[in-house]
This record gives sequence, C-alpha cells and structure tokens, in this order.
Amino acid sequence: MSATQTKPEMSSLFMDFARYFELSIAQTPEQQSAVFAVRYSVYCEEFGYEDPQAFKDRLETDDFDAHSTHCLVTHRASGMPAGCVRLVQATERGLPLQGHCRGGLDEAFFASMAQNRRQMAEISRLCVDGQFRRRRGEKKTRFGNTDTLHFEAREKRTFSLLAVSLFLASAAVADLQRRPNCFAIMEPFLPAILKRTGVAVTRVGEDFDYNGTRAPYYLNIDEARHNAPDELRLCLEVVTAQFEKEIPRETGV
Repeated sequence: MSATQTKPEMSSLFMDFARYFELSIAQTPEQQSAVFAVRYSVYCEEFGYEDPQAFKDRLETDDFDAHSTHCLVTHRASGMPAGCVRLVQATERGLPLQGHCRGGLDEAFFASMAQNRRQMAEISRLCVDGQFRRRRGEKKTRFGNTDTLHFEAREKRTFSLLAVSLFLASAAVADLQRRPNCFAIMEPFLPAILKRTGVAVTRVGEDFDYNGTRAPYYLNIDEARHNAPDELRLCLEVVTAQFEKEIPRETGV
C-alpha cells in the first residue's frame, strides 16, 4: 500500500462519522457556550484539572479564548455537543504551552518558528465529552444512562474519530488563517491515534507533568496535507471548504 492510500475500513469509518457528527466553527454565543460547557464537563467535573468553583456559570474559559477560533463537533441525532478544540493565534503574550511545558519545550526550535509569529498557532483544549468516550458498563454520565440514547453499534465505531476530527478541524482553521506552524501539548495516546490515521506529528521536547504526562509536538499544516493519505486529505479539504464560508482565507502572509 502506498503512502497516499487509505485502508478501505478507515475510509468507511470516515464516511460513517460524517453521517453521525457535524463539525462547525463556534461563532454564535450559543455555540461558544456549548464549547465552554464541554470543557467544564471534561476539565472540571470529570478529571478535576480545573477548579469548578472558579466557573460559577459552569463554562470553563481562560484569557487565551479571546485570541482563539473555536471548533465544535455535534452529535446530529441528539444535538448534543460531543467535543471541542480551539486554535490559539500567537500574539505578543505567546502561546499557552509556553506556560505549561515547564522546561520540556525545545526552546531553540520554538524560537526559530517565533521569528514569524504571524504564522504560529497552538491546537489547544481538545476534548471529547465522556458520553462519547466511556466503554460499555460505564453508564454514569452528566446526561444520565448512556443506554437511553440508543447508539447503534455502527455509530459507536465512529467515536474513535472524534479526537481526530477535531484535530482536522483545527488544521483546517490553521490553513485558512495561514498559520502553518502549529504546536500542541499531547497525552501519549493522541500522537499514536493520529499516526494510525495518517497524521504525523513531531515531538519537540521532553515529557513533563501537567495533569499527567504530556509532551510538546509540532505540525506543519502544509506538509501534513501534502503527506496525508488520500482519504484523510479529502476529509481535510471538505472541512476546509465548509469553514471557508465562515473564515475568509488569508492571503499574502
């Protein structure tokens, strides 16, 4: 199999995913509230990464949100928000990972990219609601018993693509905004999942402890698109074309 081919079963999975889930840019107040509510559920309630008392409105936010483009994935049948991600544009105050890596970041590599800050961004706050992650038997969620939603077996197969789809959404935003140099803090499982679907990320630092073991990674959006398997590239092109209706493509950067 060549590098530009995709396994038939993966192609089928992508098509099923589009049937059950919808990706969108969170532009309206309602959509942005849905994003922040998912983050509150995951980061405050489920994992305890953030203090829930700091967010009385049950919407988890921070100062970087004002310089970010937010993406939302919604379960079509129920209308439930299933996950979210943001692309943080680099500004004079830097990117979130600079405050979190605690010496783990390859500073020389980062500085070489920072020479053109306008082309930099960070893929951040990627999370999937527990309702769409829990295994069979883990029924207690903030939405009640998972059986009441009657997910089909075929539908459940697509849950594994939620994180990948959000990563693609942030890549589409980065492409449209011409910020090809993207960084992200990742748990060990995510680079492995991305690699299986044809997205290779480059580790640019050492492990560090930030709510568990994490490491900094780099992705050049242009190279990723060029090297992606055909089906994945098509998915990215479809998402980019959809988002371009809401985010005018930057030129001359």
